[in-house]
Amino acid sequence: MARANDATGSLLDAVRVADRDRYLSVLYAPEQKRQALLALYAFNAEIAAIRDRVSEPMPGEIRLQWWRDVIASGSGEVGAGHPVAGALMVAIATHRLPISAFDNYLEARIFDLYDDPMPSRTDLEGYCGETASAMIQLAALVLDAEEAPKHAELAGHAGCAQAITGLLRLLPVHSARSQCYVPRDILAAAGTTPEEFVAGGKAPSSRNAIQAMTALAREHFRAFERGAKSLPASLRPAFLPLSLTGAYLDRLERGKDGMSSLRKHLLMLKAASRGW
Repeated sequence: MARANDATGSLLDAVRVADRDRYLSVLYAPEQKRQALLALYAFNAEIAAIRDRVSEPMPGEIRLQWWRDVIASGSGEVGAGHPVAGALMVAIATHRLPISAFDNYLEARIFDLYDDPMPSRTDLEGYCGETASAMIQLAALVLDAEEAPKHAELAGHAGCAQAITGLLRLLPVHSARSQCYVPRDILAAAGTTPEEFVAGGKAPSSRNAIQAMTALAREHFRAFERGAKSLPASLRPAFLPLSLTGAYLDRLERGKDGMSSLRKHLLMLKAASRGW
């Protein structure tokens, strides 16, 4: 029991540092579900951080392949010694999580390692679907395996809203790396190119592209809100980070970012207790 508590505490600390919003959402989940949720979110944080830990794409691809091999093995022994891998394998086995979802997730994350521009809105939504939406769906399966499949489409919109908002918040970081997640077709419609966009500046075309991305995030967020009324209480913790999305978008449109911990707690508490 002590070892299990230590493992949970280690994951909790890792997620608290790397992904504060998902960390807060876990606190509203039933205690017996938290270890698996933390394993998922710690895994997500590990993969998201690979770009920062490598100097070129190939070592990153090797790391992604290592994770793919560990998960495909179906054995905790393959990732023995890695606390996140060990916890993730337990979560996958305990909750019968689909291996294909992790494989698709890791395949999508290859994009992060390169500086290729996002080709189109469809490609962006596909990327969001295989990453953020997949995390929501997997968390929902942990929470309530019977209800989760009924809300897969809702998870799709939720993940797109959450991920696109996150990409908007990370624009300065991505631009510094010469990365461009704003789709080429959105940039073209705004009158600019990926190269011009990442070069910075406050040209009207760049502002128009950001406004179009914000509108896309809001489009998915509104679709989520329309369907969220049918969301059972058992699945709410998987979607709780969405309780912050509207506020993040409002702040971004005012040229601000971030949110106080108190504000986050209040928004999550409201959604956790009343729903959307």
